[in-house]
Amino acid sequence: MLAASALASRPDFSITAVTCQEGHARWSEPEVRDDYRVVLVRRGRFRRRAGGIDADVDSTMAYVGVPGEEEHFAHPAGGDDCTSISLTPALWRVMAGDVARLAAQSVYVDARLDLTHRRLLATARTGDVDYALAEELLSLLATTVGQVVSGPTPLGTQAPGNEAALAAAARQAITEGHPASVGLLPLAEMLGVSPYRLSRSFSRELGVSVTRYRNRVRIGRALDRLEEGENSLGALAADLGFADQAHLCRTMRQYLGRTPTALRHLLAPEAP
Repeated sequence: MLAASALASRPDFSITAVTCQEGHARWSEPEVRDDYRVVLVRRGRFRRRAGGIDADVDSTMAYVGVPGEEEHFAHPAGGDDCTSISLTPALWRVMAGDVARLAAQSVYVDARLDLTHRRLLATARTGDVDYALAEELLSLLATTVGQVVSGPTPLGTQAPGNEAALAAAARQAITEGHPASVGLLPLAEMLGVSPYRLSRSFSRELGVSVTRYRNRVRIGRALDRLEEGENSLGALAADLGFADQAHLCRTMRQYLGRTPTALRHLLAPEAP
């Protein structure tokens, strides 16, 4: 029996924790899906058959699934836990290009990719899906694409541009609250570049990630509101785009070492 728990979901991607609670050595009935998938194992192992090729999948070997293919699974070693990352064909093309056929579907999970996977899961728990999680996801996808796609991809063939101008445009959109700045992916689309390029260019130009920069702007606005006497942390979190009040508190403690309540007292004018 399979149990699935959604960790994050956006129009372009979703991340799901999947647990197989029973073992069976026989191949399952065929499954066909219409999305691209990157599947990484956290515990246990299973077997996959696609295109007449059998593969053992465990914590050191992930796989990429493509739309329309027929898949079969077997779980001869018992239960297992894995992370399934579903991508729309549009997002996959942004990363891998118009590839009709993958050179391979198995992905070797070295120690760095294992750490990226773990960071992705940890970031999903923070609530910052649109920036922090998106940046971790792009890093994981870049490594995956490099293993399964032969030849040039958009990640390596984009013409070098003016990184200073790109970073400046991203900063302006974030500071002015442009509707596209709600997330890294829509922001990159608005700027006419891939999200991976925006993430890399921003970090190279400013020395901080676009996620950290966005949080810097939001924290500044939170301090303004606290200084003015804002009493509702829930309203403050919602107005500034945090997932909830707890996400606001975690972020401010991470960056400033204090909770919003402590900061409000710190910023309050002293009585004469």
